[in-house]
Amino acid sequence: MIDEFAAYFAAMSPTEITWLVTGFAAQGLFSARMLVQWIASERARASVVPPLFWYLSFAGGALLFAYAVWRRDPVFILGQGMPLFIYARNIWFIWRNGASAPAGGPPAAD
Repeated sequence: MIDEFAAYFAAMSPTEITWLVTGFAAQGLFSARMLVQWIASERARASVVPPLFWYLSFAGGALLFAYAVWRRDPVFILGQGMPLFIYARNIWFIWRNGASAPAGGPPAAD
């Protein structure tokens, strides 16, 4: 088993290894967003979506999209590419509204 694992990596070029590491890092970022959302919701005792959720979504999604393009996988490309617009739009709302909007809720009334 270990020999097969070693042989798998030995057959990879440095470029392939770099993209594999990038893919795993991207998946880690993308998965971390759920942990951030869960912790924020537990603290608030309500379902909330903190701004960090959207930043992790965009960063992880963009890296996964790049990885999918490198792999030339049209299903993966579409699946990671389309939501980038949603993540970017939510980040734009965060920037536009500044810190006055509570996590997961509408902007605070002035």
